[in-house]
Amino acid sequence: MRRDPVELPVVALSVRSLKATARQPQNWLPSTIFPLVLAAVYTAQFGDAVNLEGFGDVDSFLEFLLPASVLQGVTFAATNGASDLAIDLEDGFFERLLASPVRPVSILIGRLAGSAVLAVLQALVLMGVFVAFGADISAAVVPAVAAAAVMLALSIGAIASALAFWTGNQESVQSLFPVTFIGLFISSAFFPTEAMSGWYRWLAERNPVTFLIDPTRRLVLDGMDGSDLAMMLGVGLAMTAAGIGVALAALRYRLRETS
Repeated sequence: MRRDPVELPVVALSVRSLKATARQPQNWLPSTIFPLVLAAVYTAQFGDAVNLEGFGDVDSFLEFLLPASVLQGVTFAATNGASDLAIDLEDGFFERLLASPVRPVSILIGRLAGSAVLAVLQALVLMGVFVAFGADISAAVVPAVAAAAVMLALSIGAIASALAFWTGNQESVQSLFPVTFIGLFISSAFFPTEAMSGWYRWLAERNPVTFLIDPTRRLVLDGMDGSDLAMMLGVGLAMTAAGIGVALAALRYRLRETS
């Protein structure tokens, strides 16, 4: 069977993924509102924490939280595309796609592309709300924060897609949520690692999320800097490549199982 070029079904499947997400506000509204509520609570409770040792030259706890809140919202929504992929596997739509001229890799890329577009929209909305409540960030930094959000969404979405291919079960994909939730909190997302101690600090300093959040935060607090931008892009691209590699291996497993 002659397969269509990859880009055509990718666009169609990405649009399908975005439409499915838009029709289910329960999949994206909580992941947009919850980080804002948490940021409001944390700023009210810990606003003076920026005066503690370890925070360095930080004037606003709200600005300190901005990158973490954006990445938190993206993290929570990143598994939505994979959940829909698991549903496609459960109801047989995946097999029907395989019987069509669509290249199998287009199915994965289409889902991930939909997650990337959603991540950009979420990042822009969250940054807009932070700015409305007083956060002062350079316009030049906005694309960098959005890029960090996209790379995190792609890496987590790819791992979730791998779970979908391996298990073909939506509940298994959703079980990834508490893992990502804990992984975000055991990082420098809400407090600098210099203010931590013991095993918690040891884990946070080695958490890949810390290596993504720290340079992104410095860009927000201090403005555009070439070394921080390079570090953020390097870590984000490495995480994305690793996640997509795992997802492609899982896709090959699923294709063997269905052939």
